Amino acid sequence: MIQDHTSVSGGSALPEVEQRSLFQRLTRCMSVSVLTTVISLTVLTVCTAGLGLIAWAANMMATAVATVPGYHVNRRWTWGRRDASDLWREMLPFWVLAFTGLALSTLAVGVVDSWASGAHLESTTRTAAVLGAHLSGFGALWVVQFILLDRFLFARRSAHTDSVVLVRS
Repeated sequence: MIQDHTSVSGGSALPEVEQRSLFQRLTRCMSVSVLTTVISLTVLTVCTAGLGLIAWAANMMATAVATVPGYHVNRRWTWGRRDASDLWREMLPFWVLAFTGLALSTLAVGVVDSWASGAHLESTTRTAAVLGAHLSGFGALWVVQFILLDRFLFARRSAHTDSVVLVRS
């Protein structure tokens, strides 16, 4: 179901929001998570195993790289938002959520990396342990993040909310 909005000048505009069912939003958000997980794990692997970066720095790089497509694909494909992004209402909170996951993930990565070094694990096993720790931090936050994205960040705004935003602008 697509909602049609017209521009202020009276001409037809692209729909600002395509409505999706909860099931569609969940499955699409999970798909985006798979995509961003592949991106972040690839970056994390290249940085740790290929470039020899310390795990926590590689984890920060992996999160930053994966957050950019994560925001845009979730906003447009999962929640069907076509209007302009709002820096304060959408972008900043999305990055805060991503970097909260990063904090949890980095803590887990640091603990596991320290343990793996102390246990003298071989490189492949150490990398696998670090990747598992990376996933655990973000996995723990996924459900909370979905609810916040669905109910607040990318929620369909009512006419009242839009008029309040226009009055403040």
